[in-house]
Amino acid sequence: GFLCHTLKLSLSSHSFCIALQIQCYQCEEVKHNDCSSPEFIVNCTVNVQDMCQKEVLVKEDGIHYRKSCASSGACLIASSGYQQFCTGKLHSVCISCCNTPLCNGPRQKKRPVPSTAPAARPCVSFRLFERLLFLLLLLLLT
Repeated sequence: GFLCHTLKLSLSSHSFCIALQIQCYQCEEVKHNDCSSPEFIVNCTVNVQDMCQKEVLVKEDGIHYRKSCASSGACLIASSGYQQFCTGKLHSVCISCCNTPLCNGPRQKKRPVPSTAPAARPCVSFRLFERLLFLLLLLLLT
């Protein structure tokens, strides 16, 4: 299931978000193996940790992975803040955020989506959300 389901009520044009508990992979600084096996699966905190976060660090001894549950605000700020350091070279740090269950696991080949599946839309445009958070952060720092 998706994090947010939009329910349209026939009497109203409003959309409501239903918060669901999300599961993510969680591990600290695992080398080489990207810790995507079942023993690393955790239940995230309902309504607080609504995203999965994945950090990929390139160090002298190889690639390290860090995975966790995260709040969307913290994850989006971290990923945009570290974007300039995500080079793929030595000392590179890449942080990605996603909002579907176990989405910080192994990279999956994109499967064709059946046309009968309803289109899932996030309740908040993350680009807009990210801009608002960035502006809020700037205001707090100045």
